[in-house]
Amino acid sequence: MVRHLRSEAHAGRMLPFVIEYQGRLVGQLTVAGITWGSMCSGHVGYWVDEAVAGRGVMPTAVAMAVDHCFRTVGLHRVEVCIRPENAPSRRVVEKLGFREEGLRPRYLHIDGAWRDHLVFALTAEEAPEGLLRRWHRSRHRGTPSAGNTGSTGSTGNTGNPGN
Repeated sequence: MVRHLRSEAHAGRMLPFVIEYQGRLVGQLTVAGITWGSMCSGHVGYWVDEAVAGRGVMPTAVAMAVDHCFRTVGLHRVEVCIRPENAPSRRVVEKLGFREEGLRPRYLHIDGAWRDHLVFALTAEEAPEGLLRRWHRSRHRGTPSAGNTGSTGSTGNTGNPGN
């Protein structure tokens, strides 16, 4: 797996990250499917240890990765595709103000079946001040980020692929 991640990263198609919290590995985040040219986009997948769920670890990691994609890498759009029943993963994108775009029926083959996924997206213009800054500001105010429409739970194990 590490060889594959490195190969894809060197080819410019993927950005794999590990997530540490208090000095220990607690999760992983990958920006994959990076496409250049007129699209300039990628999609984010992630998982986090349930022991640190609800502490803002995953929204912070996603915000940092998206800011890196927009400001350093030069992507214009980032998507997160999530199984509809995965409330903790949906809560991550809701907290960050990703916009829901719709359903992709039978999108990924997971656990022996083709599974539907909801698509959430964000473009660079939608977070001009940076997603991490917006996330921190919303946490201190106690209000959701721009574009947030509700809550469905706390951060949990969200898995990649298949979120």
